[in-house]
Amino acid sequence: MLLEALGEVRLAVVVAEFNYDITYLMLQKALSHAEFLGVKVVYVVKVPGSFEIPLAVSKLLLRDDVDAVVTLGAVIQGETKHDEVVAHQAARKIMDLAVQYGKPVSLGIVGPGASRIQALERVEDYARRAVEAAVKSVRRLRELGRKERSESIVFIE
Repeated sequence: MLLEALGEVRLAVVVAEFNYDITYLMLQKALSHAEFLGVKVVYVVKVPGSFEIPLAVSKLLLRDDVDAVVTLGAVIQGETKHDEVVAHQAARKIMDLAVQYGKPVSLGIVGPGASRIQALERVEDYARRAVEAAVKSVRRLRELGRKERSESIVFIE
């Protein structure tokens, strides 16, 4: 079976405590979906807020027992544009870390510009999609590493 050939996928989850009424639910959905997909969550790291997610991600990406990191957070719109600064900087650094370390890091951060109600409505979708993106990325990158160049197009799906 292809999944057996690709080996077990080991995920770490970094979850922001800020807006924890939302991110706690995201964490529960992410853990449940990882179990459904048959992948192993080896670490759950809580950080104060979404702005602090990249530092934890960088430490986890150094570990040999982590294949990918799932990030979960909720950046709720306030009276200023602070939510935009936090969400944009966190997303940018998360993407940079994935490229730097060559391991997938998925973005499961709701916002910027989301109200509390909008964030609650997106809990399941963001958590599920973040886990799926991490798992699919690991499996596809492994498959890419096993493929050899050929005269025809090589599809990695």
